Amino acid sequence: MDENNKKGKVWLVGAGPGDAGLFTLKGKKVLDQAEVVVYDKLVGQGILSMIPKQAELIFVGKVSGNHSVPQHEINKILLREALKGKRVVRLKGGDPFVFGRGGEELELLCENGVPFEIVPGITSAVSVPAYNGIPVTHRDFVSSLHIITGHTKKKEEADIDYEALVKLGGTFVFLMGITAMPKICEGLLKAGIEPDMPAAVLERGTTAHQRRVVSDVSNLSNDAEKAGIQTPAIIVVGKVCALEKEFHWAEDRLLGGVKIAVTRPKDRNSSLADKLSMLGAEIVSMPTIETKEIEDNKPLEEAINDIRRFDYVAFTSPVGVTVFFNKLREMKKDIRDLGSIKFAAIGSATKEAIEKMGILVDLMPSIYSGKALGKLIARESVEWGSKIGKDPEILIPRAKIGTDEVIKPLEEASIKFADIAVYDTFETEDTENQKTEVSHVELIEFASEEVDYVAFTSASTVRGFVALSGLSDFSAVKAVCIGEKTAEEAGKNGMQIFTAKEATIDSMVECFLELNK
Repeated sequence: MDENNKKGKVWLVGAGPGDAGLFTLKGKKVLDQAEVVVYDKLVGQGILSMIPKQAELIFVGKVSGNHSVPQHEINKILLREALKGKRVVRLKGGDPFVFGRGGEELELLCENGVPFEIVPGITSAVSVPAYNGIPVTHRDFVSSLHIITGHTKKKEEADIDYEALVKLGGTFVFLMGITAMPKICEGLLKAGIEPDMPAAVLERGTTAHQRRVVSDVSNLSNDAEKAGIQTPAIIVVGKVCALEKEFHWAEDRLLGGVKIAVTRPKDRNSSLADKLSMLGAEIVSMPTIETKEIEDNKPLEEAINDIRRFDYVAFTSPVGVTVFFNKLREMKKDIRDLGSIKFAAIGSATKEAIEKMGILVDLMPSIYSGKALGKLIARESVEWGSKIGKDPEILIPRAKIGTDEVIKPLEEASIKFADIAVYDTFETEDTENQKTEVSHVELIEFASEEVDYVAFTSASTVRGFVALSGLSDFSAVKAVCIGEKTAEEAGKNGMQIFTAKEATIDSMVECFLELNK
């Protein structure tokens, strides 16, 4: 088929209410394959960080009262990109078909024969009340649930039959109704709803900084105005609102109400992010560095071909472990070729990476640092050398920009070693699209002080963050660092520093818990 005539496909994907953990598995799978992502302001920042590197990003910037890209133009964008033969993901907050204008976006696609799929998302109408301790149904209080839009396509204020609603009873959830809140409450009261009927307005639901005002229909507008409630927010009316005093939970978690940016290498999952999320923190994943294996690495190949001359192999990172064993396989060798070589690891994460290869670690310092590893290897090598009657030799496959802390103790003890660079570390490449869209969103969040802490697991992640964040003043950044070297790098940039007691992920978690007692 002629490429010019080949049609692409559009997926309307519901991103959910904001919490990245509520993004569906299918939504993530579709997003991973996207070539173009069209997104708006209501998509959570944690989900934006999942957008693949290769995707072209198109921000359509819809916020309350200001549609920077009109809906008909969004429809044309989807059609235009699909007609280029691309896989297009329209990433929408909540669910595409629950007042998300998904139906409107499909009309032009249907007219032009463009294939599409719908990936439902978790609607804010149910999830946001849930995160605020409000069950939208409860058999002791209500027998129906009604979801109503606060405005329509042609009007900022929707035509709502309040008398019919009040007659039906149940729980009323008003989406996009903040600007119309006084008239909504007035309409319900005129229709005969009890003046003391519980009502709530819920701002930024499912995120770390969600807020709620619980009142009654008579006073909700005034109470919300006093609290300074802003969009995005929803209105809930019904007896179930009174249950939040007993059922609230999200902010009660150990790290509930805390938003943390976790810096990490690109294309690597973060165990720290997983642990913090389980404790209630909202996580923004920020790939600030990228590791690349050094190609045509003759020194490493020569070392592996003569591997049995070494007595120890010492690893300073999980990446080094991966590159080393990948090269081993590439050269048609396996662990049987390693003979009786002993293995050393700088810390628990590196130890775990080695043991996943079927090899138990012989040495690991109690303090997870390059200096401690170097001293331990030097001491053990001297003892081992006296046992075997020859000078031992150490192989150290590590990063090209590795510090001298590991090798200094070996040099001082006159231990023979081969220090071989097996990968290099770079600040994450900022493509034009990524820089103007995703990084800009992150910059907005930091500038508005919505991120409470930034977690750094290496000095290189600090450097990557500084290079990519777009900030000129880092004095407001609260940096939680895994160790002294990382803290030193953060300190150079004027950040507020909090250092884990030990250079481990678990110790970093403990540091966050201490900060938020």
